[in-house]
Amino acid sequence: MSGALITHWEPEDARFWDRQGSHIARRNLWISILCLILAFSTWVIWSIVVLKMPALGFPYSKAQLFMLTALPSLSGATLRIFYSFLPAMIGGRKWTAISTGLLLIPSVWLGFAVQDTSTPYGVMLAIALLCGFGGGNFSSSMANIGFFYPQAQKGYANGLNAGLGNLGVSLTQFLVPIVIGIDLFGPWGGEPLRYAQEGSEHAVWLQNAGFIWVLPIAVAMLVAWFGMNDIASARASFREQAAIFRRPHMWLLCWLYLGTFGSYIGFAAGFALLANTQFPQIRVTDYAFIGPLIGALVRPVGGWLADRIGGARVSLVVFGAMVLATFGVLGFLPGRLSDGTPAGGNFWGFFLTFQLLFLLSGIGNGSVFRMIPVVFAALSLREAKGDGEAAQREARLHGVTESAAATGFAGAIGAYGGFVIPNGFGASMNLTGSAEQALYVFMLFYLSCAVICWAFYARKHASLPC
Repeated sequence: MSGALITHWEPEDARFWDRQGSHIARRNLWISILCLILAFSTWVIWSIVVLKMPALGFPYSKAQLFMLTALPSLSGATLRIFYSFLPAMIGGRKWTAISTGLLLIPSVWLGFAVQDTSTPYGVMLAIALLCGFGGGNFSSSMANIGFFYPQAQKGYANGLNAGLGNLGVSLTQFLVPIVIGIDLFGPWGGEPLRYAQEGSEHAVWLQNAGFIWVLPIAVAMLVAWFGMNDIASARASFREQAAIFRRPHMWLLCWLYLGTFGSYIGFAAGFALLANTQFPQIRVTDYAFIGPLIGALVRPVGGWLADRIGGARVSLVVFGAMVLATFGVLGFLPGRLSDGTPAGGNFWGFFLTFQLLFLLSGIGNGSVFRMIPVVFAALSLREAKGDGEAAQREARLHGVTESAAATGFAGAIGAYGGFVIPNGFGASMNLTGSAEQALYVFMLFYLSCAVICWAFYARKHASLPC
């Protein structure tokens, strides 16, 4: 080993792992988690910012507000496709530092843009797209950490990295409603916007939603640059990694991950605004962070369960339960009066069944992600069967490379759920006045995930049991 570059890395060698490998892997994992928390925090800023905009005088329709919450997921998902391959191409340490530093752009720009209600909507759309930098970081982070851990601990490591990284969602949804009500930066932070409610005037420093992350991002960028490592043997060209696109199982696993992580990030982005439109009498910001927090905390549990009883079995149960939970949400939605105003419904039933969806999607995130390295390792070893020990070793290394690229790419496809779900709610409400049609579509999608999981991975004679 030489400084930041590790020239010899053998995590499957128990002696190497115990003497030095585990310590290095843990250090890289915890720095990665810190950077990923800030990435997710930046990614979902708009889910809270939009709630205050109508009262402050921003002239945006409900559809436009839903679009602002959805666009970061669209750009983030697209960036993930490219980010998945970058750690192996330029080094995990370098790319983690660079990609974390990029988060400064939308954070600072948002802080200035929301101080003026006449800021063009197109500018807000551009900032929302740039918040996708935070979403892109997930794929490169997961691909990078996959190189550090032995096969038996990848579920645990990926679960911690993703699960604790996902805490950035709930951190934003808990912290931002607090800091926008405080003159946190004095004259350096700009003047507040004001609105009247029930005869009282309220001041809102909406710019704090962006400015609050600037210093932590700068610190995390430096910590990553000086504290992480690049692994020489983890280098691979795009062509080597692109072999995953020729494997049908890549696309099946992407479909399953869209069902779990796509639901998690989509509900995180859209729940607060949906709840606000369905139950306007409830102060949703008091509760919005709870579901994402639950989903983030249980993600390592999903990986842990998958390590012990099989990722496919856990995922199959998760998808079946998500069908039922979505049906439960439908039962608690309010009806509509003749003028389109929501009436009736049960907020606490709606809230609790939605928390169940967050719980299930979090567990499923861990279990599906555990399936990916198992599937790609098995495919590589099958192709080298009977070719001798040297070929088997090469196949294992190739399986690790493909697994890293596959986890990143699956993360990219899964992130599109963050665009589809909020826009699905918005489209359903525009067409029918209710979110019911969107929920029926989601329920059918979860059913298709359950069928795929059972047919290819969970049944007794599945082609790739895992």
